Amino acid sequence: MPKPTPFHPRTQALCHSYQWKEWAGYYAACNYDAHSEREYFAIRNAAGLLDVSPLYKYEFTGPDAAAVLARIMTRDITKLAVGRVTYSCWCDEDGKALDDGTVARLSKEHFRVTASEPWLLWFRRLARGADVTIRDSSRELAALALQGPRARAILDEVVDFDMNRMRFFRVRRMKLAGRDLWVSRTGYTGDLGYELWMAPEDALPIWDALVEAGKPHRMEPMGLDALDVSRLEAGFILQGVDYFSARFAVIEARKSSPYEIGLGGTVELDRAPFMGQAALKAERAAGSPWALVALSLDWEEIERLYASYDLPPHLAPVAWRSAVPVYASDGRTVIGQATSGTWSPLLKQSIALATVRTRHAAVGARLKMEYTVEYARQTVTATVVDRPLFDPERKRATPGVKSAKVTG
Repeated sequence: MPKPTPFHPRTQALCHSYQWKEWAGYYAACNYDAHSEREYFAIRNAAGLLDVSPLYKYEFTGPDAAAVLARIMTRDITKLAVGRVTYSCWCDEDGKALDDGTVARLSKEHFRVTASEPWLLWFRRLARGADVTIRDSSRELAALALQGPRARAILDEVVDFDMNRMRFFRVRRMKLAGRDLWVSRTGYTGDLGYELWMAPEDALPIWDALVEAGKPHRMEPMGLDALDVSRLEAGFILQGVDYFSARFAVIEARKSSPYEIGLGGTVELDRAPFMGQAALKAERAAGSPWALVALSLDWEEIERLYASYDLPPHLAPVAWRSAVPVYASDGRTVIGQATSGTWSPLLKQSIALATVRTRHAAVGARLKMEYTVEYARQTVTATVVDRPLFDPERKRATPGVKSAKVTG
């Protein structure tokens, strides 16, 4: 049976929909009202507050912490400065992706890693003989994501730091409501956003202070349904949906390299040895057979499909996660699969993430995607478009610092 997070006394009282799901063994709200539109538009126009405590969290401490993480991760963590956060993935020895998450350097010898699955034994196995302590801090830290264009203004009212000076992908210690916490300028919505990390006993006072400060800014509590729509607009993948961890894949064909799931930018090959390096070097030289793409579906074709049944188009308020075939332009040759998608209220498009054969992955390529109306499996045109589809300047802009162009 799922456990309550430290914020559950507040989220339970607000969840009028009674729509919950299990996330890493904890209760997580899907949406707070009958549907998630209000929460989604809060993310894009005001701010949304999401309980992300179920994330797995690990503390790496000691003189060899950076070197061990550099051996585990596809990024060279030894180059990560104190106060910086980076996004990375980690692979098995065959260069197949196991998981993805963030790495924050809190001090010279202290790092925090987030993950979607438990990896303590794997991390410790790769750290044998090193002067490093690795601890699972998942239950020691409650966490919130504050996301949206008003997130900075809300935080600025309640913390002891000028948030206009905090750059993209930075982390620092602050005080909020008299409580110590870590604040990182990170998130999973593709918008301006922050994540807050605190002791469980401080969770409710911090929640209450944020809710009070957020009232003039129209901040809303948000659930996982709104998050799913926003992360698709941002082109962010989800482990277990858009790719399978090599640890859990039951057949080889379900395993993917970072290059094949859109994470090639996290791979830094020319450095000291790390897990999967040789296989990834070989793949870079030979080319990857698969590629992750974003798709925009032809709306007029969708309308015609529904009209053929005397029906109006159906726009679900939530994202879908059931993989469907993607075909070449002939509509017959299967060249991949779309793994998740949604109607984007902001972009006014039906969008999807898909893995396709690399030769079909060029932006502008016109493919076909399976689309079902009244139980009949048909196809609509799906055009490969740039990812992310939504990438506002405010996500990276730092008003209090000139020329703050930081990529993390």
